[in-house]
Amino acid sequence: MLQEIHEQPALVEAFLKTHLTSLGEKAIAQGISSASDRLLPGSPALDAIGGIPTSIRILACGSSLHAGMVGQYLLEELTGIPTLAQSATDYSDRPLPLPPGTLLMSVTQSGETADTLEAMQKARHLDHEGRSAYLGITNQSGSSLEKWVDRSLYTSAGKEIAVAATKTFLTELLAFYRLALELALQKQTLPPETLQTLVEELKQVPAWITRVLEQQTSVIQDLAPVLAKAQSCVCLGRGLHFPMALEGALKLKETSYLHSEGYLAGEFMHGPVAMLDETIPVIAIVLPGSHLEKTLDNLKKVRMRGAFLIGITSEGVSDASSLFDEVIQLPSMDERVSPLVTVVPLQLLAYYTSVQRGLDVDRPRSLQKFIGEENSSANTVIPI
Repeated sequence: MLQEIHEQPALVEAFLKTHLTSLGEKAIAQGISSASDRLLPGSPALDAIGGIPTSIRILACGSSLHAGMVGQYLLEELTGIPTLAQSATDYSDRPLPLPPGTLLMSVTQSGETADTLEAMQKARHLDHEGRSAYLGITNQSGSSLEKWVDRSLYTSAGKEIAVAATKTFLTELLAFYRLALELALQKQTLPPETLQTLVEELKQVPAWITRVLEQQTSVIQDLAPVLAKAQSCVCLGRGLHFPMALEGALKLKETSYLHSEGYLAGEFMHGPVAMLDETIPVIAIVLPGSHLEKTLDNLKKVRMRGAFLIGITSEGVSDASSLFDEVIQLPSMDERVSPLVTVVPLQLLAYYTSVQRGLDVDRPRSLQKFIGEENSSANTVIPI
C-alpha cells in the first residue's frame, strides 16, 4: 500500500502529459475539433442532441463512488449539467428509466464489481429505445464492464496489489477532471482563460503530492498512535471535501478496523456532534475556498466538545494554529483541484494507523479485490 501511495505523483504526471498538456495547449484555444479527441461515447442518444448529455448519472461502489461524488461536483460546476453520483447497489434495488439524453457512467477499478455490473445491466434493459449513452471508467481492459458500455476510459494505474484502493482512486478522479474539461470546452461554459488556469493548477499536482509525501509523512506517523488507540474517529469536510472525508473514513475502516465516519461538516452539527468527547479524534479538511468560514465555525463547536482535532489545511487558514491540536500542512492550491492532494494524507493516516495496530495493511480481513491482466490493445478502451 505504501509503495502504491508513493507511485501516485508519477501516475498523475503521465496522465497530464497524455491528456491535459495537449488539452491546455490546443483544445482550450481551438476547441475539441475531432471525434478522436473526445472521451465521450458516440451514441445515437448523444448524437441527436449535439453530442452533449442533458444529464449525467454516475453509478459506483466504495471508493469509486467517492470518486464519482467528486466527479458530480466537478461536472456540475464546470459544465452546468445536472449530475448525480449514486450507489450502484441502491440503483440495482430500484432501477428507474433515465431521462432521454442521459450519460450513464459506471466506475469500477476492476471492471468486475458485481453490484456495479448489475446496475448497468438493469439500466440498459430498461432503455429499450436507446435514449441514453453509456460510459465506463475502469483500470482493467477486457473486463466484463465493457460488455455493457458504449465506451470505456482506461485509467492506466497499473496493477494495484493492496486491497485498499489508493492509486486507482486517484486515477479515477483524474478521469473525471478530463471529462469535465472536455464538456466545459464543448459547452463553452467557462472562459478559455479560466480553463487554462485550471489546467495549469493541475500540472502542479505531482509536485504538490511529492511535497506532502516528503514533508508531512513524519507528522502523520506521529499522529498514528492517537488514532490507533481510539475506538471511533470522525472525518469532516464541505463541498468537494465531503467525498474526501468519506474516503478518508473508509480507508481507516478498511485497513485499521477503526470505526470511522465521514460527515458533511454542517450536517454533523445536527445530531452526531452529541457523541463527541475527548476520546474521539476528528480529522477535518479545511482549505481556503467558498466553504472556509462555515467550516471553521463548525470546527469551533467541535473544539468545545474536547475532541482531538486534526486539520488537513494550507496557508490562508488563519485560525489553524489555535484551532487544531495537530496540523497536516498542504501547499496552497485552487480548491477545485484539491481532492487530488488531500487524499494523500488521508491514505497515509490509514496506512500508519494500521501499522501501529500491528495489522496486515495490504490484506485486510473479510475483503478482496479482483486484479486482472492488463490488455491495452482492446479497441474499446481509451488509455488515460
